[in-house]
Amino acid sequence: MIEVQIDSIRVSLMSQHRVVVLKDVNEERYLPIWIGPCEAESITVRLQDSPAPRPLTHDLLRNVIQEMGGTIRHILISDLRNEVYYARIVVAVGGEDIDIDSRPSDAIALAVRAEVPIYVAESVMDKGGTEPEEDLENEIVDELEEEAVDEKVDNRKLSAFADFVDTLNFDELDDKDD
Repeated sequence: MIEVQIDSIRVSLMSQHRVVVLKDVNEERYLPIWIGPCEAESITVRLQDSPAPRPLTHDLLRNVIQEMGGTIRHILISDLRNEVYYARIVVAVGGEDIDIDSRPSDAIALAVRAEVPIYVAESVMDKGGTEPEEDLENEIVDELEEEAVDEKVDNRKLSAFADFVDTLNFDELDDKDD
C-alpha cells in the first residue's frame, strides 16, 4: 500500500466533474480520479475547515460509525477495472477490521473528516498513476517564453500606431466640424 495525500481538486472545463489528485507521500507520483461535484465540494469544505450548520452526509457517516463503536482506521483505493476505481473503508469494530466497499470519492471525503490515512494499492498506482515529466514542464515554460516574445514583437508593431495617435490633436478636429 502506498500512502497518499490530497494534492488538489481540479475542475474540468468540459463537464461537471472534478478530479481529485492524490500524491504519493514518498515519491513524485500522482493518481488523478474523476469525482462528482458534490463529493468534491464535501472534500473541499472539510479541507478548508468551512463550518457547516448541520452535519453533511460524510459527517453523518463518520458520526454513525463512531456512535456504533467503530473506529475508521484508513481508506484504500483498492482496484482499477475498466477505468473505474474502487475503494475500501477499513473500520475497526470490536477488535476486528471490517472492509466496507465504497466509491473512492466518498471514502476520501470520510478520510478527511476522520483524519485517517489514505492508501492506494500498488497495482492501482501502476495502472493509473502518473509521474511529472520534466520535458513536459520544460515545454510549457518554453511555450510561455515564446508567447512573451511574440507579445513584445506585437507591441513593437503597434508602437507606430500608438505614436501616430499620440500626435493627433483632437481639438483641431472638433474645430473643423464647425
